[in-house]
Amino acid sequence: MVLLGCSLFNPSANKMYRVSLQQHAQYDAVIVPGIPFNAPYWDRVMMMRVIWAVHLYKRGLTKNIIMSGSSVYTPYVEAKIMKLYAEALGVPVENVFVEEKAEHSTENIWYGFKLGRSMGFNNIALASDPFQTNLLYRFGKKRIKELAFLPVLFDTLRTLSHDTPTINFEPHKIQNFVSLPNRESKWERLRGTWGKHIDFKKKD
Repeated sequence: MVLLGCSLFNPSANKMYRVSLQQHAQYDAVIVPGIPFNAPYWDRVMMMRVIWAVHLYKRGLTKNIIMSGSSVYTPYVEAKIMKLYAEALGVPVENVFVEEKAEHSTENIWYGFKLGRSMGFNNIALASDPFQTNLLYRFGKKRIKELAFLPVLFDTLRTLSHDTPTINFEPHKIQNFVSLPNRESKWERLRGTWGKHIDFKKKD
């Protein structure tokens, strides 16, 4: 409830989107936070995030896509699975990158942004659903002032194809996988959600 209450003071998805495109007509990259993959098919949230990122790429609003997410609740590396889907939907291999360290949404932003900067990307935006964008907005503004926001616009999303391409997901399954709830307590996971596991002073 606290997080939801805070989100009410954030700009609307449409306003974030509009302001971000006023700042830059095209971004060097967008960061797409991961979501657990339950084989053999993506769920609606992963579908939404990937389709939206592909839409931004095909419209020329971003040059590259950074998929972010480790194997957290299922054995599959989320970022690698999303990359496969983006490529199957027409994004060139050389324009989709993988950040596979993040286990929490705040880490998606931080590690994704750091990866983008290491590759020489200057203008970077978060591309996710409005709910997650709202929850991450204040963290992003506090920790990464340069980060922009291109959240999903549902009116536009409804006009896009929602076909599910076939991917080969088995190579991206972690052997001897241990899920996050079996590695961290509820308190540790909550701290991770707040970004408390990130070493903000570390340069690499």
